[in-house]
Amino acid sequence: MTTNTENGIARLAAEFWEWRDATSFRTSDDIPRVERPAGWLPRFDPAAITEFGLALDGFADRWRSYESEGLDALPVETQVDHRLLGAALARVHWELEVLRNWERDAVFLTSQVLGPWFDLLLPPPPFEARRQSDLVRVLEAMPAATEQAIANLERAGVGTLARVAAAQLDGIGDRLATSVAELTPHLHRVTARSLAEAAPAAIEAVERFRRWLEASADRLGPDVVVGRDAFVWYLRHVALVPLEPEELVRAATQDHRRSVVAETVTRHRHRDVPEAPLAADVDAEVAAEAVGETEVRELYERAGLLSQPPSLRRYRFAATPAYLEPLAFLGVNDDLTSIRRVGDDATSYVPTPAAELPYFDAANARDPRLGIIHEGAHSQQLALSWAQPNPARRHFIDSVANEGIAHYNEELLLTAGLFADAPHSQTVVHNFVRLRALRVVVDVNLATGVFSLPEAVDFFVRMVPMDVGTATEETSYYVATPGLAMSYHVGKLEVQRLVADAAVAAQLAGDEFALREVHDFVWRNGNVPMSLQRWELLGDRGDVDALDAAGPWWQAPPRGASPARSSAG
Repeated sequence: MTTNTENGIARLAAEFWEWRDATSFRTSDDIPRVERPAGWLPRFDPAAITEFGLALDGFADRWRSYESEGLDALPVETQVDHRLLGAALARVHWELEVLRNWERDAVFLTSQVLGPWFDLLLPPPPFEARRQSDLVRVLEAMPAATEQAIANLERAGVGTLARVAAAQLDGIGDRLATSVAELTPHLHRVTARSLAEAAPAAIEAVERFRRWLEASADRLGPDVVVGRDAFVWYLRHVALVPLEPEELVRAATQDHRRSVVAETVTRHRHRDVPEAPLAADVDAEVAAEAVGETEVRELYERAGLLSQPPSLRRYRFAATPAYLEPLAFLGVNDDLTSIRRVGDDATSYVPTPAAELPYFDAANARDPRLGIIHEGAHSQQLALSWAQPNPARRHFIDSVANEGIAHYNEELLLTAGLFADAPHSQTVVHNFVRLRALRVVVDVNLATGVFSLPEAVDFFVRMVPMDVGTATEETSYYVATPGLAMSYHVGKLEVQRLVADAAVAAQLAGDEFALREVHDFVWRNGNVPMSLQRWELLGDRGDVDALDAAGPWWQAPPRGASPARSSAG
């Protein structure tokens, strides 16, 4: 029988997540996409921020009230659910009061203006009536959204991010017009007419926004960093990671060295093997991906790595639709569905194979399994998490856990022999590790002020290597979203530690280690930070105790970031 406290926590979680779906900002990342209410538009005006802050205070007061009601005597599962909700509340504070991207970051604001249109294009046709209505509403709202974005940036905008956003918006009027025109044949004639009427004002507005960014970037403010103290607060209270920033950098540096050696040895060993050819066309790549996805599923089962129930949806490649391609810069071009569409197959849109393709697209065009082992892992993990019986864990999203599982899965399947027939794909997986380890170094050192922006750019240029323009864009994004780039590698190490400790515990107890069962638990609870999964799966609350030593998240939370160093020194 559940207690009043358990029921109360469950009700609070349900109410919070309904509110969060309606009020959270739009994101260009593919993991935290959520099913929005009909007619939803992002709000980022100062009045809305004040409203959101008051609502957060109300939820936080209710959440704190359960700490004095015998919470420690309840099952660990319930305590985990309560801590999850606390981390979600802390994230809202982090977004509203610390990052303040709603008034500083032109790239973020571009995402609020154009991103909802992009998101509505992602699910494959047909376009049902609600989606068509939402498309009209989003297009009609673009002029007012751009005016609000300009007003926010006039007050607190960052110059570097304005320049990055302006570059992204090059030719945006024609690109939006093309998207609308290419979409029209898929829509009802009434919707098409409404979009045709709304398009000129929307196109003029986004072009005006681009021109304003170009003209204003030099007079806007400097980059800002959250600083070490605030970043540690984020680690302890939002990501629920008990490690120090310097430990994260040291671990990433060591893994980078390991990956460089593994990549070099693998490339040297297979130096006489020709590289796999590009797929002949999109159809050939789509067909190869379907074969590869089945191969991955069979390997999971054959090697006893992860259960593959017949009901688990598929992950499929598809050609990039003509209405999506002009705006592909607005996010990851995939539809991983949502908590309400968990039974639908996930779709990843791929460009036409060509000699010059972005990094991950180029890898997929030669071996689609290189995409399956990461984005395909997201597809399965999210589907399993969304379908689990505990509602509080279906909604919680944290990139350290989600991206950590997917990055862990890459090396898991490499070790299991997936790429025994593809030596150069083995090299690419080692290179994935190398890139993501370097991201930790830049992400953490920027957030804590160890790197200035120029130093971070130079680090990427030398170590990846990477051109200055791309390195500047990457590092500017890291300044605005500290903690995201590190999530892949930090999360992977947390998963590895959990699995390794579970294996050692079974060995010491004289039991046979059930790797599949551990992976099933991790994937099913994959939205839950690994510190809490350790507590529930292993009975080890060492990480939880370390997190508790930092004190409650609502005591003396950080309130804002500081100007970044503009140069070394």
